[in-house]
Amino acid sequence: MKTGRIGSFTLALAMVIVAIFALRVWIIPNTNDSSTIATQLIDAVDPVTQVPDFSAINDITEKKKAFFDFLRPIVQQQNAIISIEREFVSEMLALVENGKSLSETQLGQLNTLFDKYQYAARNVDAKSLVSLLKRVDIVPESMVLIQAANESGWGSSRFAREGFNFFGEWCFTAGCGIVPSSRGSGKSHEVKVFSSVDESVSSYMRNLNSNTAYALFRSIRADLRSQELEPTADQLIYGLVNYSERQEAYIDELLDMLRHNEKYLVNVDV
Repeated sequence: MKTGRIGSFTLALAMVIVAIFALRVWIIPNTNDSSTIATQLIDAVDPVTQVPDFSAINDITEKKKAFFDFLRPIVQQQNAIISIEREFVSEMLALVENGKSLSETQLGQLNTLFDKYQYAARNVDAKSLVSLLKRVDIVPESMVLIQAANESGWGSSRFAREGFNFFGEWCFTAGCGIVPSSRGSGKSHEVKVFSSVDESVSSYMRNLNSNTAYALFRSIRADLRSQELEPTADQLIYGLVNYSERQEAYIDELLDMLRHNEKYLVNVDV
C-alpha cells in the first residue's frame, strides 16, 4: 500500500466532489458526459496493489479497525462512480419521458452502461432505462465491508493477499486465478485474480448489480427506492441468498457479523 494512501484519497475525493458540483452546473446539462466525470474519480488515486498483513495484528479491535479503514475509501470511490452513472441514466430517462431525442453521444454512453451492467436492451426507451436503473445503484458501504471481512477472513486469506480477491469471486478459464486447495475432483473453478483491490471491489459491485443470481438483491433495493427509502445493509443482505451454497445460514452469519461489528462501521449505513 502506498504511504498515505488513505489520507491522500480523502483529500482527492473531497476535491473531486467539489469538482462534481461545478461540473453538474456546466458539463452535465450541456454534454451529459458522465464518462468524463467517472474517469476523473477513477484517476483521482492510484489503485491499491499491496495488502497489509492483517494477520500480524494481534489485537482484534485494532485488526477490525485497520481492515475497515483500508477498504472503506475504495468502497466509497466505487459507489461514487456508480452514483454518477445513476444520475446520468436518470437524466436520460427524464429526457425520454419528456419526448426529447437523445444525441449519438448520449446513446453511446447508455449502450456502454447496458453492456457494463449486462442488460440486453432492444431499444433505448423509458422501459429499458427504468430496468437499467435497477442495476445502476450503489451497494451499502457496511454490507460491502462485512462481506469482504467474511469472504477474506479479515483480509488474511491467500486469495486476498495474492490475488486481491476480497469477495471469493470465481472464474472458470484455466489460469484465470488461484486454484483453491479444497476444490473437489471434477470441478474447474478458480478464485479470480485481480490487478488491484480497487478492481476487486468494482467487480464485486458489478456482479451484484448484473448477475441473475442477485435479482432478489436488486428487487429489494428497487422496492425501497420506490418508497423513497435509503437501502441499508441489514435489508439488502437477504438478497445475497445465492452468494453461498450455505444460503440461509450464510445470510444469518452476515447479519450476525453486521450486528457484532456495528461499532466499527462508523458513519456508514447499518
